[in-house]
Amino acid sequence: MNDTVVKDDQLVGKISAELKIASKQVKSVIALLDEGNTVPFIARYRKEMTGALDEVQIRDILERRQYIQNLEQRKEEVLRIIAEQGKLTDELGKAITKAEKLQEVEDLYRPYKQKRRTKATVAKEKGLEPLAEWFMTFPKDSIEEKAKSFLSEEKQVLLVEDAIAGAKDIIAEWVSDDAESRKWIRKETFKSGTVLSTVKEAEKDEKNVYEMYYEYEEPVNKIVPHRILALNRGEKEDILRVSVKMNADLIMTYLTRKWIRVQHSPAAPIVVEAMEDSYKRLIQPSIEREIRSELTEKGEEQAIHIFSENLRNLLLQPPLKGKVVIGVDPAYRTGCKLAVVDETGKVLKIDVIYPHPPVSKTKEAREKFINILREYKVEMAAIGNGTASRETEQFVADILKEMKEEIFYLIVNEAGASVYSASDLAREEFPNFQVEERSAVSIARRLQDPLAELVKIDPKSVGVGQYQHDVSQKRLSESLHFVVETAVNRVGVNVNTASSSLLQYVAGLNKTAANNIVKKREEEGKFTSRVQLKKVPRLGAKTYEQAIGFLRVLDGKQPLDKTGIHPEHYDEVKKLLTKLGFTATDLGSEELKTALNGLDLKSLSEELAIGELTLKDIIDALVRPERDPRDDLPRPLLKKDVLKLEDLKAGMELQGTVRNVVDFGAFVDIGVKQDGLVHISKLSNRFVKHPLDIVSVGDVVTVWVDSVDMKKGRVALTMLPPSVE
Repeated sequence: MNDTVVKDDQLVGKISAELKIASKQVKSVIALLDEGNTVPFIARYRKEMTGALDEVQIRDILERRQYIQNLEQRKEEVLRIIAEQGKLTDELGKAITKAEKLQEVEDLYRPYKQKRRTKATVAKEKGLEPLAEWFMTFPKDSIEEKAKSFLSEEKQVLLVEDAIAGAKDIIAEWVSDDAESRKWIRKETFKSGTVLSTVKEAEKDEKNVYEMYYEYEEPVNKIVPHRILALNRGEKEDILRVSVKMNADLIMTYLTRKWIRVQHSPAAPIVVEAMEDSYKRLIQPSIEREIRSELTEKGEEQAIHIFSENLRNLLLQPPLKGKVVIGVDPAYRTGCKLAVVDETGKVLKIDVIYPHPPVSKTKEAREKFINILREYKVEMAAIGNGTASRETEQFVADILKEMKEEIFYLIVNEAGASVYSASDLAREEFPNFQVEERSAVSIARRLQDPLAELVKIDPKSVGVGQYQHDVSQKRLSESLHFVVETAVNRVGVNVNTASSSLLQYVAGLNKTAANNIVKKREEEGKFTSRVQLKKVPRLGAKTYEQAIGFLRVLDGKQPLDKTGIHPEHYDEVKKLLTKLGFTATDLGSEELKTALNGLDLKSLSEELAIGELTLKDIIDALVRPERDPRDDLPRPLLKKDVLKLEDLKAGMELQGTVRNVVDFGAFVDIGVKQDGLVHISKLSNRFVKHPLDIVSVGDVVTVWVDSVDMKKGRVALTMLPPSVE
């Protein structure tokens, strides 16, 4: 038992030191996770225990714990295998136990690992290991005489040269298996090595995507993540040849200093040759693989991080609540599909118009579109950004300018809409609609509530990020799932309107529980209180505890059910309201806001036996009972008119929406066919480490046109105002 406590304390200490989070907080998080609590629940409802750590910090603790536990398991396994071979010394045991990284453990284990047949194992079978050991004593005696004593017809060692060559193979493997040598060479290669790329088959690079890498060299320790992934992709497509170059003389100087104990021994040149062979044949290729793998991991981590941040910002786009929206899925030949949805997202009308070639029924399309706008009192138009988007935008903008009613439009990024439209989920939701009709509904709903609509789509299909197909799909999926889960729980979910897809992301709920909630709602009508959810099949006490604070019942019997306050605190809340002379029906009233404003949190927290952090959250929820964190973000950029590429002039000032952030800059939708690029160097006057430090997906930004390439349809933008002459 004591051993376990010591181990647990060591684990907590390690995580605490690595993540710079207090041991007490780490210990609490681990205990809460072990009790089966979810990350969103711990972050929101156990702030006193964790010292208000957020979801990312809690997940970091979880991941580091997993890594350290895996490391300890591997150490135990390696120690056991070496001990079974009878080769475990005190020194080796200590080195393995003290190792901080998996790589160090594997380096130390390397000499004892079961190897496939190598040159060295063949030489050992021929009985040449004693000769190799003798060479390493750096004797003064004759090499040839000693080697002769190892000649054997039976073992096929017929010449002195054969015996020496076999001994060299054994020495080469010893050098290669030495943990200290590998560690030094790896570190030195990272410090002074270079990544080198040359062209392999230029004809495969039809669009000259990789041209800059045809002859390219960059220090290993300076290369940026997106270049690593670009090189990897070029290599995979057979266009580039990529390698890691190192100063071999520097490494040989180190190895000579380490291994050659007597320079003047006749054995010294033989050992030097063995070391040279060891480096070229065994160490260098292996270290290169390790370094490439580590660089790739860094590149993947960065790509996943950027994708996750972009996705988070996309999901948390402010919803346009309470609007009747017409969704337009643009197309040429097959016509623009229209879908009108009411304030709740319910489909009111599906239709199609043919304003563009080859059909070109423009007059008829205009009349139909205007009639639909008037009949359904449409307030917003959402136009997908796919094929024929700009022509459709022009068509819609011309109509809206003529109308007396105030109607705006917005270009909606429809990435993933087609994936959703063809999915089982969409077929289930709209069994009688065509694929494009479902897409038009999805586009309209994306404007009303981006989060509720985007959770129906595989996060990898939402059109943000870069190199997402080149990274570990498992790690990408885990990271994106975490982002969606965090966003959904941060916003909260209306249990009476949420789809099963949305409910699945609520803390504690799985697909079965989510489907059962929807089924019960369909069979018995709207939920009128949170308590009713206890009767949902497969929603046990623990699941209820984890999920219920994130599920909202907006027009129920209990006003507190529409807030983010957890039912476990309802009694304390009622006491607080009674003390102030109010009831739960007064939530959000000006009088209650005023009364809550001047409270002494410290003494009230003691009186109600509730933590100060939790009490602060409760008061916030009483002041703004239906608060949506997305409401505090800048609104989307609404439009009435359209721009063409030809309209753009250098120096022109525009407003745009950030659509994607990558390592080298940000793509901004300024209302022309192609998103413009603001290069990282044009984002700010100060040094920018990464574009994410300046902009996020969904930001509405002021930009100036830097240059326009009409031929390639490219627009370069800047966020640096032109200097006043």
